[in-house]
Amino acid sequence: MFNNKPSRDTGYTAPSTAAATGTPSNGKRGMFSVLGADVTIVGNIRATADLHIDGHIEGDVDAANVVQGSESRITGNVRAETARITGSIDGRVVVRQLVIERTARITGDVDYESISIENGAALDGHLRHRSPGTLKIDDAPAATAKAPDQLLLKSDAA
Repeated sequence: MFNNKPSRDTGYTAPSTAAATGTPSNGKRGMFSVLGADVTIVGNIRATADLHIDGHIEGDVDAANVVQGSESRITGNVRAETARITGSIDGRVVVRQLVIERTARITGDVDYESISIENGAALDGHLRHRSPGTLKIDDAPAATAKAPDQLLLKSDAA
């Protein structure tokens, strides 16, 4: 109880796909934002930290790394370095490293450098492979709304 053992491991791991793939993250190291299942956002989201979405978004999502929960729904474009999709997206997806899990439903075109699609996933749109280094995440059409319609999630912690 009072010894110098490290704190108890809760088994929780931050939702960063970059750590698992060895790819550097544009988000702040170890920082992430969570949009819970009870959250509905109407407007665009730009996150400087990694983003875990369990709620509903009606707008574009622009983040370094995105993890989407199975009950989550995004109606808009998604733009990220890495993404793990398990919910539904109705819009264009532009991601360097993309994992589409079996519960995912995507209606829209997908641009990617690396992709993994599990059996059971549904995709209604065009898949466009881009050679490594040629996919321009910053140039992809997304998050073009005026400032009042955009939500910026930013972490100031070092």
